[in-house]
Amino acid sequence: MDTYKTIETNGEGTYKEKGSKFLSFAYHIEHESEVKEIVERLKKQFYDARHHCYAWRIGYKGEATRTVDDGEPSSTAGRPILGQMLSYNVTNILIVVVRYFGGTKLGVSGLIQAYKDAAQDAINNSEIVERTIDSSVTIRFEYVLMNSVMGIIKDLSPNILEQQFDNDCKMILSIRNSEFERLVAKLDKVIGVEIDAISLIK
Repeated sequence: MDTYKTIETNGEGTYKEKGSKFLSFAYHIEHESEVKEIVERLKKQFYDARHHCYAWRIGYKGEATRTVDDGEPSSTAGRPILGQMLSYNVTNILIVVVRYFGGTKLGVSGLIQAYKDAAQDAINNSEIVERTIDSSVTIRFEYVLMNSVMGIIKDLSPNILEQQFDNDCKMILSIRNSEFERLVAKLDKVIGVEIDAISLIK
């Protein structure tokens, strides 16, 4: 598999139950370092709310996750939010649910359902997209080999991330992982093309 799903646009949702109001916000993120800033901004914006619960999932396979209940009973907020990310199979996403307490306790099952539905509404109001997992290769070659290199590029259609053309040329190409070995093999067959670096694009 060399694809994954994430959200392209941020989304918002709401859920109401027995006077309590749940406001949900979904964000596309690439790094854990983005989480704190977003959560702190929402805490300032909704300073009078009782809880600011959230979950995030990062990595092509959702390797990194975290849930925060923020004062709600254990596993009644963050885990249901994360559960919706798993249900939709989306990653690189943060969902924050802000709760205004309505005076009536919802109980464990009620809280789980409320946070689940609020998170689902935020995801449904986002744009889910499928992206490819790509790798890049840096190649160097003499200008006389330009036609051979460009023939491979025309055949496999990698993205050209960078190019420098002179007597000595340099190109950085990227392509989805399922086509990557084929690209490198074809380039490697051109005598005089040097493959400098290979890396996974994150």
